[in-house]
Amino acid sequence: MSYSDLPLLNASLNALSAVLLTVGWFLIRRRRIAAHRLVMIAAFTSSCLFLISYVIYHACMIHYTGTGSKPFPGTGVMRTIYFSILIPHVMLAAAIVPLSIITLTRGLRRQDVKHHAIARWTLPIWLFVSVTGVIVYVMLYRL
Repeated sequence: MSYSDLPLLNASLNALSAVLLTVGWFLIRRRRIAAHRLVMIAAFTSSCLFLISYVIYHACMIHYTGTGSKPFPGTGVMRTIYFSILIPHVMLAAAIVPLSIITLTRGLRRQDVKHHAIARWTLPIWLFVSVTGVIVYVMLYRL
């Protein structure tokens, strides 16, 4: 595996996180707390692995190419669409780090009221970041 394979790994980890978050939501709606807990820990782990892979990829990009990221090759409307997805993705990705840690910690400590209060914000943001991460990958590397 070379560093050029990491964007596909990153997109796969984002997709996995989105699936796990959705499964976790369905589980908690059915009051299956133990299963919800395991699935959400898996989603958090997937996101942590993504973050590690993402940092390694960009460090390699700086080392090998002198730039930290691949520029979007499209023009016109596609470029506008790309950046209208990328900008909120990046901003919310930064926000989801502390949100997910707080949410997970409250859930593991069984601070159920506090967990639920923040999870209702964390879940949609985390899902948005995971799904748009896959979209950004497709637009950047597959179009």
